[in-house]
Parts: sequence; C-alpha cells; structure tokens
Amino acid sequence: MPMRRGFQGGPQWWPEGEHWPPRGGRGSEAWAGFGRRIFKGALVFIGFLMVAAALIGAVIATAVAGVASAGRLGVVLTTLLVVVLAGGLLRLVIRRTWTPVRSLINAAGRLADGDYSARVDERSSAGMRAVGSSFNSMAERLEEADEQRRRLMSDLGHELRTPLAVIRGEIEAVIDGVHDGGPEHMESLLDEVEVLERLIEDLRVLTLSEAGKLPLQLEQADLLKLVDEVAGSYRPTASASGIEIRVEAPAEIQDVEMDPVRIRQALTNLVVKSLRAMPDGGSLTIKVTLEREAIFIEVIDTGPGIDPEQLDEVFGRFVKSADSPGSGLGLSIARGLMRAHGGDLRITASGPTGTSASMSLPR
Repeated sequence: MPMRRGFQGGPQWWPEGEHWPPRGGRGSEAWAGFGRRIFKGALVFIGFLMVAAALIGAVIATAVAGVASAGRLGVVLTTLLVVVLAGGLLRLVIRRTWTPVRSLINAAGRLADGDYSARVDERSSAGMRAVGSSFNSMAERLEEADEQRRRLMSDLGHELRTPLAVIRGEIEAVIDGVHDGGPEHMESLLDEVEVLERLIEDLRVLTLSEAGKLPLQLEQADLLKLVDEVAGSYRPTASASGIEIRVEAPAEIQDVEMDPVRIRQALTNLVVKSLRAMPDGGSLTIKVTLEREAIFIEVIDTGPGIDPEQLDEVFGRFVKSADSPGSGLGLSIARGLMRAHGGDLRITASGPTGTSASMSLPR
C-alpha cells in the first residue's frame, strides 16, 4: 500500500542543513529555559533585598546609636545617606533584571504588530543574552519571509497578467463581432487557460512543499525505467531542435522507495529547462550513479550556462532569463520535491560549456 510522508526540508528562507520544522537548537533551549531564569532571578532578587534590608537596618541602628548624641541633624543626614545608598542599589538591580525583560516585551509587541525590524539589545546577562539572540534570529527570519511574500505577490500578479489579458482581449473581440468565436479562437483561449492552470498547480505544489504539507505516495519503483521514459518522451522534440538526449546508467539497480509521479515531475522540470537553454542544438545527458547512501541523477546540458549573478538566486520563485517562456518556478519545485523525499537538488557546475544539476535520493 502506498505510504504518505510529509516534507522534510524547509522554506527557501530556512537555513540549509537545519531540520524543518525546528526540533531544537540554541534558540529552542534558550526560550525553554527563559521561565526558569526569570524564576531564579526573582528568587535571587528577593534574597538580595532581604540581605540588603538587614544590612541597611544594621547600618541605621549603628548610625543612630553613634549619632544620637549629635542631635537631630546627625540623624537626618544619616537617614538621607542610607536612602541614597539603598536607591542606588535598587536602581542597579532593576537595570540588570527588569530593563532587558521590558525591552524584550516591547520588541515582541512590535513584532506581533507586524514590525519585523524589531530587535533587542543582546548586551545583558548571560541568560538574557541567549534569549535576545534567539529573538533577533527569529525576527530576521520573519522579516526575510515577509519580504519574500511581497515579492511573490508582485511576481504572481505579473505572471497572471499576460494570459488574463489575452483571454479578455479574445472575449471582447467576440463580443464586438471582430471574431466569430469559431474553434480557432476558442483554441487560443484554451491555450491561455492551460497556462493559468499550470501556473496555479505549480504554485500549489511549491506552497505545500514549503509549508511541509506536501503528501507523497511512496512505493517501490523502477528508477531506471522512469528515467528512460522521461528521456524517450522528449527525444522527438529534442531531435527537431538538433539536441541529442543520452542516458548513462547502471545496467540494473534495485527498486527505489519514492513517489514516481513527483520524481518524474522533478526530472521533467530539469530536462525542460535544459532543452530551452539549447535552442541552437547541443546534447543533454541524464546520468544515474549509485553511492553508499544515495542515488544521484544528473542532468547535464551543453547550453550557455547560468548567469553567475543569478547562481545564488536560481532556486528562487519566478527567477528566469529574459527570453525564457517558462514561469521560473521549475527549479524551486524540483528542489522542493527532492527535499520532500529526504534528498536535495543542487547546481553542481555552471559555465560557458553548460550546466549540471544533480538530484539525490536516499537509499
């Protein structure tokens, strides 16, 4: 029976190599011990006040006994001195304990109101320093996530505008009698609707994978057969463009636990991207290699390579070259699907002689 498993990676803004959702770490430990530190601090503060009160009482008693013969003026001066000393000690204690807590509470309130620039001063006691560092790290990630959300909405509006404009124009032309609404015009409308459907489906998969809610239908499947089928389905299109598709793989491997539909989708995205990068012909190689802990599927093309300025952002949403007809979501989706399987997708090489993208699956 197929099994279901959720996403094991994380959002694009989450640091690579860290489990998503977070299971612990410095920040988790710091916040988990925050209550204990406050409680211990309160006990220490109360104990300090008791000791200080005893000392102040002793000082007052000694001072009063010593200045009793000096008259009323001596008693007043001694009392003022004690009050000043006690006030200074109390101010020091409050500054060391309550001020950092108040700063944290204020910053948390700003963060809850949507001000993701809120930060706290980490220069305090050791316990508060750890909590402050954890809070600032959380605020930075929320700020990055909010910025990515804004960019996504802007890019999504841009991508939806073109097909919607075409559909609107065709419908208005039919209403105005410019077109008769025949099959040829309906086909163009259908093409644009299919573009919208693909975009919406890509966004759905990407959103589910980043939220850790993408279900997988896992089963034991023949990976080599899947690779051959993907290569075979694109050979006619590739040949028409002067592109040769080759498959390099072992003669036989054991079945792999995976979701065949999702792995096919990830591999197809890489193949399509490579074919688009070689409009004047070239070669594309799908190479399967076995290692002790993982299976690697490399897609190697002889295209112009990826712009070095985009290499760090190549897995971002809607990142594509100016002449690309795609949505710019292919690599993001492919990496999300591989991470959902416990693997990954990396660009291992890119230059003027082509690009190599490597998908990994755990064995």
